[in-house]
Amino acid sequence: MNINPARITKILPDSIGAEIGFEVGDAIVSINGMHPRDLIDYQFLCADEFLELEILDQKGKTHQIEIEKDYDDDLGLEFETALFDGLIQCNNRCPFCFIDQQPPGKRSSLYFKDDDYRLSFLYGSYLTLTNLPQREWERIEQMRLSPLYVSVHATEPEVRIRLLKNQRAGEILEHIKWFQERRLQIHAQVVVCPAINDGIHLDKTLRDLASFHSGELPAVASVAVVPVGLTRFRPQEDELIPVTQEKAREVITQVRKLQQELQETIGANCIWLADEWFLIAGEELPCEAEYQDYPQIDNGVGSIRFFIKEFLQTARELLPQKVEPRKLTWVVGNAVEQAFQPLVKQLNSVEGLSVKMLALSSDYWGQDISVTGLLTGHDLLLKLQNENLGDGILLPSVMLKHGESVFLDDKTVEEVTNNLKVKIYPVATVEELIKTCIT
Repeated sequence: MNINPARITKILPDSIGAEIGFEVGDAIVSINGMHPRDLIDYQFLCADEFLELEILDQKGKTHQIEIEKDYDDDLGLEFETALFDGLIQCNNRCPFCFIDQQPPGKRSSLYFKDDDYRLSFLYGSYLTLTNLPQREWERIEQMRLSPLYVSVHATEPEVRIRLLKNQRAGEILEHIKWFQERRLQIHAQVVVCPAINDGIHLDKTLRDLASFHSGELPAVASVAVVPVGLTRFRPQEDELIPVTQEKAREVITQVRKLQQELQETIGANCIWLADEWFLIAGEELPCEAEYQDYPQIDNGVGSIRFFIKEFLQTARELLPQKVEPRKLTWVVGNAVEQAFQPLVKQLNSVEGLSVKMLALSSDYWGQDISVTGLLTGHDLLLKLQNENLGDGILLPSVMLKHGESVFLDDKTVEEVTNNLKVKIYPVATVEELIKTCIT
């Protein structure tokens, strides 16, 4: 196993790391004689009152540093990656995998398939559990790495094997029992592919998963039901069918019936529909109370309702009665067009402020209905060319690579700015969006 030193990219001000004099580019080789494999090891090893660190500086010189601190004090260091020994790669061949639905020739990171339990534990990314050697199962148990986020898709062995193209995929119920026996939890997702795992197969899958939602610490904490997303670049032989309005309404009815049944029989619901079902179906989103504590918000379950709630609260606190005259264009995916109309109306209630929302579909991916995060530089250049964009574009940062000004199609914000001849304001949060409008 090749473990690289943990290279530091940021030192937080007023932290132990800043006080000691760490510099960006330094790398941690070992902590108390142990080589951290990843951020999990690093956090575990640093949870001690006395640390002996072996540090490799930018010039290749090794230093030994001793630190005394309180047990729970963080060193205030951030790293270029969470994994110091490399990703666990995916060996499935799911036909709906987004990685395989992209055009060739883009940045290499877009084509890397991971199936890594550590990223699942740290960041909530989904894994299939088909790629774990025994030592990793043992580590999950020993370190109590819970909850993990698991792509289930189907509990019937033959259906899941068909979807993942992997014989180990049929062991999913045994894997969930493993979590249950050790009082560990998962959050599950089911990507519904019409004519493959819908209908009676979806009913069987959801009932199987709901059977693990019992006791003080249910093995299956929640289940997200998500529609398959397809692009024009997908392989023609993938046997996938797009989700139609009729299919979306059918799935909504089916799942809501089961939700009601669970509420009546076990007094709790653990199954949620992603917002996209309602957008495709042309139906109103569920009320906020239905989402409880938003256990699957990062999977698009309740994210629109949560955004609207946060917007209205922040707008009440921040929006003034009047600003200096300005006109802005807010670009979003057309999936949220109707839901966001009241927000635009509230922004435009401020005297002097004019915000026009442009809700776009993605020509790049070949989608009629698009979520905001999948819009690309190509889409903006194609659809905004002849628009009056005012004093600037409000651009949700979810369209960009994390920490960089690059779209999914590798076009840059600078490139789009120069072509459209208008300033672009990337906004990451509701507060940032509103403050950009008024300042």
